[in-house]
Amino acid sequence: MNLALWIGAGLLAAVALTGGVTKTFVPGEKLAAAPGGEWTAAVEPGLVKALGVLELLAALGLVLPAALGIAPVLVPVTAVCWVLLMIGAMITHGRLGEFRFVALNVVYLALAAFVAWGRFGPQPFTT
Repeated sequence: MNLALWIGAGLLAAVALTGGVTKTFVPGEKLAAAPGGEWTAAVEPGLVKALGVLELLAALGLVLPAALGIAPVLVPVTAVCWVLLMIGAMITHGRLGEFRFVALNVVYLALAAFVAWGRFGPQPFTT
C-alpha cells in the first residue's frame, strides 16, 4: 500500500509539474491554441499564471514533505487541494464540451483522493 501511495503521489506530482510549467511559462496565445488550453483565452493571463504556480506548489507538496520528513501531513493536504482543483477543471472543460479532458480530470481526481485517503488513513507517514 505504501508503494502504491508513493507511486500515485509521484504520478500526480509529474502531472502537476507539467501543467504548472506550461501554465506559468508558455505564452498565452500558444497555450490557448493547444488542445485543452482553449479555456485560457477567456480568462486573465494572471489567473492562468496563478493556477500554474499553484500546480508547481502541488508538485512539490505531493512529494517533498514526506521525502524530507518535514511536515509529511502536507502530502494528503495537498492531495485534497488537488481534488478541489480537479473539480474546477472538470467544470471548466465540461462547460466547453471537452469531455475527454473531463474524463482525464476524473482520473487525476480519483488518484488524488486515493493518496489523501491512504495518507490520512491506513498508511500515514507517522511511525
